[in-house]
Amino acid sequence: MAFWLSLIFFFCFFTFASSTPPDDPVKCESGNNMCTVTNSYGAFPDRSICEAAKVEYPKTEAELVSIVAAATRAGQKMRVVTRYSHSIPKLVCTDGKDGVLISTKFLNNVVGTNPEAKTLTVESGVTLRQLIGEAAELELALPYAPYWWGLTVGGLMGTGAHGSSLWGKGSAVHDYVSEIRMVSPGLASDGYVKVRVLSETMDPDEFCAAKVSLGVLGVISQVTFQLQPMFKRSLTYVMQNDSDFGDQAVTFGEKHEFADFLWLPSQGKVVYRMDDRVPLNTSGNGLFDFFPFRPQLSVALAIIRSLEESEESSGDANKKCVRAEQLSSFLFSISYGVTNNGMEFTGYPVIGKQNRMMSSGTCLDSHWDGLITSCPWDPRIKGQFFHQTAFSVPLTRVKGFIDDIKALVKIEPKALCVLERSNGILIRYVTSSPAFLGKEEKALDFDLTYYRSKDDPLTPRLYEDFIEEIEQMAIFKYNALPHWGKNRNLAFDGAIRKYKNANAFLKVKERFDPLGLFSTEWTDQILGLKGNVTIVKEGCALEGLCVCSDDAHCAPNKGYLCRPAGGGGSSGAAAGLDDFHFPPDIPSMQERKDEAMRVLKADLMAELDKEVKSLEEDSWMFEGTRSRIHLISRRG
Repeated sequence: MAFWLSLIFFFCFFTFASSTPPDDPVKCESGNNMCTVTNSYGAFPDRSICEAAKVEYPKTEAELVSIVAAATRAGQKMRVVTRYSHSIPKLVCTDGKDGVLISTKFLNNVVGTNPEAKTLTVESGVTLRQLIGEAAELELALPYAPYWWGLTVGGLMGTGAHGSSLWGKGSAVHDYVSEIRMVSPGLASDGYVKVRVLSETMDPDEFCAAKVSLGVLGVISQVTFQLQPMFKRSLTYVMQNDSDFGDQAVTFGEKHEFADFLWLPSQGKVVYRMDDRVPLNTSGNGLFDFFPFRPQLSVALAIIRSLEESEESSGDANKKCVRAEQLSSFLFSISYGVTNNGMEFTGYPVIGKQNRMMSSGTCLDSHWDGLITSCPWDPRIKGQFFHQTAFSVPLTRVKGFIDDIKALVKIEPKALCVLERSNGILIRYVTSSPAFLGKEEKALDFDLTYYRSKDDPLTPRLYEDFIEEIEQMAIFKYNALPHWGKNRNLAFDGAIRKYKNANAFLKVKERFDPLGLFSTEWTDQILGLKGNVTIVKEGCALEGLCVCSDDAHCAPNKGYLCRPAGGGGSSGAAAGLDDFHFPPDIPSMQERKDEAMRVLKADLMAELDKEVKSLEEDSWMFEGTRSRIHLISRRG
């Protein structure tokens, strides 16, 4: 423990250093030709390598128009890539090797300001940090935004990125946009390109489609934001036990404008963010500089990753839980990096201007230092490598979902320490949006970050079955909507059917790009146009590429088998065994587990039905899961 605490201090000390900037996501063999593209984490969910014939770097809208026209004339596929490429799914990939990547890296200028109208127009490659800073120069503020400021305006719009609030128009950035300039393919009579100026008054349908577009309508050139007068926020973090969290989660967002939660389910604790708007003349110069987003010493990151790999390979859940609790206690003790004056934390509440309190990411404040320091997830070092599952559960059903997760913790208290190793479950408020692919109703967005093997996708994770249970339960039982810029393939399975305006979006897509030049196999799959987003192969369920239907989709040689669900909406499933979780470390369940396995091996379906009924009182049942990875062997 002394070593771990020393490491945390070591880690903390060096977060004040400058950081090596992130690598360019596009790499080319010859100039700007024969390229590959990845994301900021260095790997897509299916670990594939995405290729393109070339990359273009327009510096003006005129250059962008010329690029789109040339590619349209040649019939080439196109996709947009941003400066840091933070989306986890394959949104930047073109099909095959002949496509064109269009980078917005140099489309990063302010186009116009109107302080009286409280509007700011920027190019789509402007980062959230730039946007916040430019607005502040005008004494204006974007009311809500994600907490990581390394996203670009185009990326924010393309994926529906958001902060946390039920107030006003909600927390999605795209709902504070008044105009969008979009460059799309055109007919020969148009010169093979068309520039559209979209607003709610000119064409509501096209505007609502473009607000969250997944990049399939064309390239966003410019965006005009409707801002608010600058204000201050008053922030206090409070840690409490989670005994009444299900009830609190439903109502807390109505009490505090910028409320969110960090849930530590294995510890039975919740960190409540009590965060409200206060007058601009309120005393305080606070700063939100989130500790995990600061530059980190690469050697410290490597040590921490090695410890995590050791916990996984040895099956040492106890150490994982101890270290998770130490980390969460440390972060709470330093108020997650919030300071009262930009230098030190002296106590709550922390009060500061909106531009200083809403977002952070100082690991991007970079000087080349040979990777001595970096952002924690930089793929060039041995650092963080993770899955990120994010979905929004309707507010009316949140209590049941939280209670279901609590029930999993009761079965095995150590099972969810893996989430607390990554700061816990971040939970943010979202509300309904007029965007066709935006949120459908008031909801809570659950963001789960957890260990991923860097080298072997066929290695099961410690307590993987519990995390898979939560993911499938959210998607299939609670009808959760996925975050378009995060998640593994599984989360997008059938997701488009959950959007009431999906057909309206597809009609706009057909008008803007009838040849599908900005579409790919991946986007066609998630939009329900062609094929299925899941990939069925050996071990596919281990990394969320499929819903398992066969033991081979898991890791049968390592004790992870597939158990089909019985009543959750999948056809031809074995009668309900999957709805029961058999924790191998609870002796009172061992006899039942052995009996269930005997029945399975004999494939006696009638006896299986009887077994399910006999276990009903003592076992855990989740209606709505389709099938899941089920751990049979005893964990270490």
